[in-house]
Amino acid sequence: MTSPHRKQPQAASRHPQWLEDILDCIRTDKSVRKDFDNGGRLHIDRPLPFLSVHIAKGREDLAARDIAAANASYLIVEDISEALPIILAVGGVLRDRFGAFLLLDIDEFDHDTLITDDAPYLPPFEIGIAATGDPAAQKAGSALAEGADVGEVKFRTPHVNRFDLEADAQAAALAAQTCFPLVAVRFAPIYQAPESGNIYPDLRERLVANIFDAGLKAFAAFVGVTQSLKLTTHRALGRKAFVDAVSRADRSMDEVASSFDFLLAVTPINTDAAWKAFKAAKFKQEPQFLYRPLSVQVEAEKRKLFSVAFDRFEDPVLYHLYREKQQELDLQLSLISARETSRFVEYGRALYGPVELPLHRAATDILVKTASFADDGDDVEDDPQTADCEEVAGAARAMIGDYHRQYPDFAAEIELRDDLPSGLMVSGERLLISRQTLMPKARVHALLSHEIGVHLLTYFNGSAQGLRLFRSGLAGYEGMQEGLAVFSEYMAGGMTVGRLRLIAARVVACAAMLEGRPFTGTYAMLVDEHRFGPVAAFHLAMRIYRGGGLAKDAIYLRGLLELLGHLKTGGALDPFWMGKISASHFRVMQELSLRGLLKAPVIRPAFLTHPQAQARLDKARAGLNPLDMIIS
Repeated sequence: MTSPHRKQPQAASRHPQWLEDILDCIRTDKSVRKDFDNGGRLHIDRPLPFLSVHIAKGREDLAARDIAAANASYLIVEDISEALPIILAVGGVLRDRFGAFLLLDIDEFDHDTLITDDAPYLPPFEIGIAATGDPAAQKAGSALAEGADVGEVKFRTPHVNRFDLEADAQAAALAAQTCFPLVAVRFAPIYQAPESGNIYPDLRERLVANIFDAGLKAFAAFVGVTQSLKLTTHRALGRKAFVDAVSRADRSMDEVASSFDFLLAVTPINTDAAWKAFKAAKFKQEPQFLYRPLSVQVEAEKRKLFSVAFDRFEDPVLYHLYREKQQELDLQLSLISARETSRFVEYGRALYGPVELPLHRAATDILVKTASFADDGDDVEDDPQTADCEEVAGAARAMIGDYHRQYPDFAAEIELRDDLPSGLMVSGERLLISRQTLMPKARVHALLSHEIGVHLLTYFNGSAQGLRLFRSGLAGYEGMQEGLAVFSEYMAGGMTVGRLRLIAARVVACAAMLEGRPFTGTYAMLVDEHRFGPVAAFHLAMRIYRGGGLAKDAIYLRGLLELLGHLKTGGALDPFWMGKISASHFRVMQELSLRGLLKAPVIRPAFLTHPQAQARLDKARAGLNPLDMIIS
C-alpha cells in the first residue's frame, strides 16, 4: 500500500545473481540468510509482509541492531545506498505476494536527553515514532507507540513522542526512495553510561525485549488493516526457526548439564546401614550418611558453562531462557561442590526457595485433618499386598513398552540399583529402582504414572523439540514438574491418605531443617507430632537432610498447589507435556508454539485415558483442594 500521490519506482529488470537467488528463495518459501561486509545481513525466516531495517553507519554494539535482528525478517547494512536495492527487490516480491509490505526502520538517538528534571527517581527516556501517511502505516505506528509505552524499563519510564517523518533524514529517504509504507522508531540509548559509554547489560536486555515486542504489535496492526495474513496474536509473527548460534549454545549447555547427576550426587549410598546405626543409638545420634565421590570437576564445568556465547541468538525469548538455565546450572554446581558443608543449605535455599507461610499452613492443615487416618507406614514389609523391586520393574517395563509402541523414540532404560534408598527416581532417560523397594501393590501404577508418565514422558517429548534444553529442563522447572507428577497419581486413581500425608510432611520437615533444627529434632517431630513410624520418619528426614540439608522436597506440594490454581483459572495441561517447563514459562511456551518453534507433544500421558480421568480433571478445573484428591 502506498500514498496515491507518489509514483511507484520501477525496480531494475536485472539484479546481481546473489539477489536473484534470494528472490527465488522467497518465491519458493525458503529461508534466506545472506551475510554482507561489515557485519551486515539479510535474514528472512519465512516470507512475511514486512522487513525490519537497521542502518549501522559504522556504529557497533547498538541495541537497535539487536532489536532489528530479533525479527523473523530483517536487513542490517552499513549505509542506505546498500539498503535501497535490496529493499526494493525484496519488498517488491513480498508486496506482490501479500498485497502489502511494511518497512520498520529502527535506530537510536545519539544521546540520552534529559526530558524533565522533576521525576521522582530517574527521568523518563524518549522514544520517537514516525510513519508515512498510509492508513496501515499510521495504524502500525500507533500500535508501536502504544506497545512501547507499557511501563518502566528498570526504573526509566518511556516517554513516547510522534515526530514528523521529514525530520529524520534516514527515514525520509527510505520512505521517498522505496515508496513503501514505513514506520520509524528512535529511542534514547539508556543502556549506556553517559560518560564512559559502558553498557548496563540487564537494562539493555529489557529495552531490546520491550521495543522488539512493540515492533511485533506494529506488524500485527499493519497485517490487520491490510488483511495480508490471518493472525491470532502478534507473537505468531516471531521466528519459526532458530539460528546456528542457538544450536551450538544448546549443545554446549547440555554437555554441562549432562556432566553430573544432581540427585545422585546428593543421595546417600548407605541409607540402610545409617538407619540401623540410628536405631541402635535409640534415635538420639545424628546419622552419618555416605555419598558417591563426585565424578565432575566443578570448576572446569563452570568455565565451560560461562564460555557459552548467547550474543548471536537474535531471539530475546531464547536468550532469556538460556541465561536463566546458565544461572541455575551454576547454582547446582555450587551446591554439589558444597556437599556436607554449612554452605549446602544456603545454596539449596537459593535454588528451591524458602518454605512460604501459606505453603506451611497448607501442609499443616493436611496433616491435622488426616491425623485420625495416620498410618505409621512401617508395616509394608509384612503386607501380603506388597510389591518388591522386581515386581515394580516388571510393571515399569510394561508401561514403558506401551509408550514405546506409540512413539518408538520413547526408549527408556530401567536400572535396579543397590546404592539407592527404597524408591524410584528418574535420571535422564533412565528409571532407577532401588533393590530395597517395597510398596503397596495398589500404589505401583500411580507411582509409575508419576515417574514414567510425567518425568520420562516430558524428557522424550522435550527431546523431540530440537533443542536439548526442553528435555534437561528450563530453569525452575522442577516445582511444576513434581506438581504434575503428584497430580498424575490422583489422575491414575492412586492418591492415598498416606501419600498425601507424606507430601505434606516433607514441607513441615523442610521448614524445620531451614530453621536450623537438627535431624534428630525433625525425626522426633515426625514421630511424636505427626504419628509417622520410625522407618518412615527416618527416610523422610533423610531426604530433607541429605547432602547437608536440601530444600527440594517442599516443591511437591508447592507445585501441586500451583498446578491446581492454574487449572482452576482455566489453564491448559497440554503445554506442560511439551518438555520440562515451569509455570512461569507457560506464556513463553505458548509463544514459541505459536511461532512454530515448538511442536505439540508427540505423546500424551496414559493416565489421561483412565476411565475416571476426565471427571477428575473436571473436578480440578472446578476447584480442588489436595484433601479432595484422596481416593478412598
